[in-house]
Amino acid sequence: MPDTAADTIVNTIKAYGKRLFGFIRGKVRNDEDAEDILQDVWFQLSNAANVEEIQQMSGWLHQVARNKITDKYRKKTPELLDDYSYENEDGEFNFKDILLADATNPETEYIRELFWQELFAALDELPENQRQVFIWNELEDKTLQQIADATGENLKTVISRKGYAVKHLRQRLQTLYNEFLNY
Repeated sequence: MPDTAADTIVNTIKAYGKRLFGFIRGKVRNDEDAEDILQDVWFQLSNAANVEEIQQMSGWLHQVARNKITDKYRKKTPELLDDYSYENEDGEFNFKDILLADATNPETEYIRELFWQELFAALDELPENQRQVFIWNELEDKTLQQIADATGENLKTVISRKGYAVKHLRQRLQTLYNEFLNY
């Protein structure tokens, strides 16, 4: 009895899964990215019209994986202020936590005030459109799509503006960040 498409997919995953993951992992930054790409490869395989007719399954899988890896690097993901974090004894702690923290002691209040001052000084250095996108997204919790819809701008333009703003803020706040880590 011939294999069904589902059988072919299951057998392919068993036969090529570990090797394909290793191939992908060698070309991306971390396991999570590799797992995401591998999942995309399996999804594309499951949506292939005639899975049973793929002659060189290994070659087909590796080509799809290469394409997915290339797509991942081409696609720019928006940078977040949350990316600027460090690990302390209690877990993750980031700039947003400092900026929005309640003052529990004089040191915390001082650091919070200093961060707000430095953040707004750095925001004032940005072009208006970059500053506005950053404020709406990070401080007012609007999604980048909501901002694009409200401004009539292309989503990629909004993402780009946010990225430029975050890069500037990271550079500008790096010294303060380093001082805080050594505090």
